[in-house]
Amino acid sequence: MGFRDVLGVTEFRALFAAQLVSVTGDQLARVALSILVYDRTNSPGWAALTYALTFLPDLVGGPLLSGLADRYPPRTVMVLADVLRALAVAVMATPGLPLPAVAALLVGVQLFNPVWNSARAALLPQVLPSDTFVPGMGLLMMLVQAGQVAGFALGGLLVAGLGTGGALLADAASFAVSALFLVSGVLPRPPRESSGVRWWRHVRAGWTVVARDRRRLALVALGCVSGLYIAGEAVAAPYAAELGGGAVVVGLLLGAYALGNVLGMAALSRIPPARRSRLLGPLAVLACAALLGCALQPDLAATLTLFTLSGVASSYNLIANTTFVQLTPDTQRAQAFGFALTALRVSQGLGVVLAGLAAERVAPHGVVAGAGALGVLAALGAARLWRQAQPDSR
Repeated sequence: MGFRDVLGVTEFRALFAAQLVSVTGDQLARVALSILVYDRTNSPGWAALTYALTFLPDLVGGPLLSGLADRYPPRTVMVLADVLRALAVAVMATPGLPLPAVAALLVGVQLFNPVWNSARAALLPQVLPSDTFVPGMGLLMMLVQAGQVAGFALGGLLVAGLGTGGALLADAASFAVSALFLVSGVLPRPPRESSGVRWWRHVRAGWTVVARDRRRLALVALGCVSGLYIAGEAVAAPYAAELGGGAVVVGLLLGAYALGNVLGMAALSRIPPARRSRLLGPLAVLACAALLGCALQPDLAATLTLFTLSGVASSYNLIANTTFVQLTPDTQRAQAFGFALTALRVSQGLGVVLAGLAAERVAPHGVVAGAGALGVLAALGAARLWRQAQPDSR
């Protein structure tokens, strides 16, 4: 089965279109908010903290709300999350809105991100059963990264042309369009969990599914390595200033990583499945090692090349993601995926905050290179856990 077979599924096309437009809009908002806060405060730390707020609410939304897609119809959960996010982002676009209010609304928006993604993870194996699932997941992740490239690149241009308010309104519209795609193109399905188990017991059961399986834990650890190589995104605004650029350069720096991720996943899709799992560790190490070149204080072109190479290697998350979903039982898939997503987002949020604080005292290129060095060590440890968790290693 290949990409053509997957694209022949009507419901998959609707799911893909919904996530593509919402991801593109979301990246517009991230660029706009980073620039908005940096312009008002002239502080790399505050800019990074605002960026981190797009990750940290997953600490609550991931474990406590992701199971909604197991207990209620997943399409309904996704549409409701889109509508609530559209309303909140539209309010954020209000001119002159105080920064604390912007931050509060941002937290509210991000609470629903793990809910939407977990519902999609629970729904996708039903839309793409059997041999179409892996290429479908690969195509979805690859083209969503393309949406990030477009969103980051357009974000700088839109902020320069329309201001931060215009970019935020574009994000609100993207959530509304996503909801329309879901309603018109995805069939309603009953929830997979219908045993009547209480909400808290279901939450605990989802955690148990992850914690008691060494393979799932190793996959989560590999995903959390992204909390270190994300440093380039965390300090994009001050890094662009160091390179002598403005809003457009911010968008280019953010988009370089996503572009590399697209190229990497396209290459991985051509590698036989039996070889992919062996690439998890080496690619995780390379995603961090590529950033070591920033220690040489390269120019813009060389910096974009390093960020792109890191993005290419970070495509190992495609392997980790599809493997995790396939290893998880149907009735607890959304909840377990929510826990994994929580660990991923929290590690990224902490990495963003720490990178921003470091950038208050260290030049941005030094912060990124230092994060790359720490990431190499973390990736080596996670890769060892993955090797030890394989059945043939015992």
